[in-house]
Amino acid sequence: MVSPESQPQSDSTARPQDTPLAIEARDIHVTYDDGTEAVRGVDLRIAEGEFFGFLGPNGAGKTTTIRTLVTLLHPTEGEVRINGYDTTTESQRVRESIGYMAQETSIDLELTPRENLQVACRMYGVPREERDERIAELLDLVELGDVADKRAETFSGGMQKRLDTATVLVHQPPVVFLDEPTTGLDPEARLRVWDYFERINDRGTTVFLTTQYLEEADQLCDRLAVLEDGQIIADGTPDSLKAAVGTDTLRVELAQPTATRKRRAIETLQSDGALDGASIEATSNGFAIHAADARAAATTVFRTLVDADIAVAGFDVDSPTLDDVFLSLTGEADDDGSETPDVTALSPAEVAR
Repeated sequence: MVSPESQPQSDSTARPQDTPLAIEARDIHVTYDDGTEAVRGVDLRIAEGEFFGFLGPNGAGKTTTIRTLVTLLHPTEGEVRINGYDTTTESQRVRESIGYMAQETSIDLELTPRENLQVACRMYGVPREERDERIAELLDLVELGDVADKRAETFSGGMQKRLDTATVLVHQPPVVFLDEPTTGLDPEARLRVWDYFERINDRGTTVFLTTQYLEEADQLCDRLAVLEDGQIIADGTPDSLKAAVGTDTLRVELAQPTATRKRRAIETLQSDGALDGASIEATSNGFAIHAADARAAATTVFRTLVDADIAVAGFDVDSPTLDDVFLSLTGEADDDGSETPDVTALSPAEVAR
């Protein structure tokens, strides 16, 4: 928590037309004292209200980038503006206007949710007369009202994560940075946290998310950027990135998958002309159609086969996933481990100094 004291090509300028920018980074470089270039020329333009995802393999520079955006690091070169404020010359203003949830929770486990939020309110300078109402609203938002006065050390990991996120919202920041927020949670807990993130985004909060879970990014994000070796190598909506690396596949199982019937089915579809541009190949129990939108072609396929008196036993549609995107771009199936932090984690007290 920060206190207030072909491959698809990068298109990081894409954003809703005429929407003000919440996050703008221009040619950001971060080089450490030992000469390591952790970030090399990153550009970001993220509109107000966007849910933006930042992906990359371990060591790609995700943590360094997010720490630079939230003022824990200064860029060696380039400029970052958050909510219109320069992160180097107006870092105090930036910290007052953002929430930051690091990989490790920063709540005090010996305190209750209510007490943790009271501490956060004091830290962020929330007016005393507004605190009780603000705390009650946040406890309700993260569904911790029933346990508001129980010590956080008794909570599950998911409950602690939800409380941690609530503490960064006490000052109602327009931008929230979430660095690997669901690492280590079980699937059910992750889904509940996802729902919470969607709710704060629906309220108009801009969300910048780094995550190791590609399903999480696909489910939540309006737009994604993929980072490798400190550089953005692709940027776009989840659907556009998936479409750029592959096609849909419609797999059809025939009731009688003899070689003769498979050949007849394929020839019938090819002669029909409705699947121009698609490729069709025989499989062990039928055939597969590879097309840009095989799902939409399913109705035509079934109608054509029925008219030709060819019985279908079943079907399935496979679409490219973000795993496919990740594999295509980086050579890794997914980011299955949290990134080793690029710098030593700072406590809230250290950040305040």
